[in-house]
Amino acid sequence: MVAIRLPVRIVALVVVLPVRLVWDALVVAGRFLLDTALRPGGRALAWLGRTLVLRPLGAVWTYVLAPVGRGLAAAGLFLGKCLFVWPWVGLWRYLVVPVGRGLGWLLRVLLVVPAVWLYRYVLTPVGHALAWAARGVGAGASAVGRGVRWLLRTLFVVPAVWTYARVLTPIGQGIAWVALGVAAGVVWLARVVGAGVMWLLRGIGLVLWTLLRWLVVVPAVAVWRWVLAPVGRGVAVVGREIGDALGHAWRVAGRLSRAVWRFLGQLLRWIFVSPARWVYRSVLTPAGHAVRDLVWRPAAAAVRAAGRATRQALGSVRDSVRAARADVRRLLFGAPREKVPVTQGPEAEGNLRT
Repeated sequence: MVAIRLPVRIVALVVVLPVRLVWDALVVAGRFLLDTALRPGGRALAWLGRTLVLRPLGAVWTYVLAPVGRGLAAAGLFLGKCLFVWPWVGLWRYLVVPVGRGLGWLLRVLLVVPAVWLYRYVLTPVGHALAWAARGVGAGASAVGRGVRWLLRTLFVVPAVWTYARVLTPIGQGIAWVALGVAAGVVWLARVVGAGVMWLLRGIGLVLWTLLRWLVVVPAVAVWRWVLAPVGRGVAVVGREIGDALGHAWRVAGRLSRAVWRFLGQLLRWIFVSPARWVYRSVLTPAGHAVRDLVWRPAAAAVRAAGRATRQALGSVRDSVRAARADVRRLLFGAPREKVPVTQGPEAEGNLRT
């Protein structure tokens, strides 16, 4: 078993290791592509879709289509009421209903009232008389029927019952006894013949089963037991070993792949990332701080001071222009009148009295 397992695992490792290296590289590339390109691109497309499509369409629907639709619906409803509902309501209320009531009253006066009077005072008495006559006729017919029934029973039923009980019943019982004896003999003969036929068929079946067993079943069982089962067990063992070898090789290849890619990542970090980080920390950051402290901040302070001086100069010029404009207005139109304050209360009443 070890002689089979070790070579199979070595071959599986040699075959699986490149596949695992490529698979890990594809997984890392796919994750990097997903995180750096696909997700930001999808978010950007979603934002563009919301900004360029959904919001304009929503605004058009909310502020254009929906008000226009509501207006058209209200106009259509009002027009439908004017053309279809109100004319038919007026026709039904002011024409059909009065005419129907008039026709109903006329039919009641001309047909219902005479028919009720005819039923109450003519047809009802006549019906009562016919019912009394029919009851009398029915009583007579019932008496005649009872007499006819007694005569038929005496002449036909009583003789027929006596003939059935005294003559036909004994004859039928004798015929039934003879028929039962003949049927019992036929059944016994059929049983004997059936038993013989079944014994013959059982013998033929036993011979055929023996031949089939020794010619087909026994060789098939021997082939299965001594050929197919051992071969199947061997194939199962080989397949299980191959599967275990592939799984073990996949796990070992994963560890080797992680070690290889870690080494390559560490090598790239030593070659590119660490020098770039050292340049950024040791060269670019001090240079940037020096530029910020020696150039950018003094320049920004000078610009702010110049801005403040400019704003102050502009404020002084604005105040001088306002004063000059006020002097010119005063020379041309004179000084404005001073507003006299209006007093209220007791002082105002005292001034009015004086």
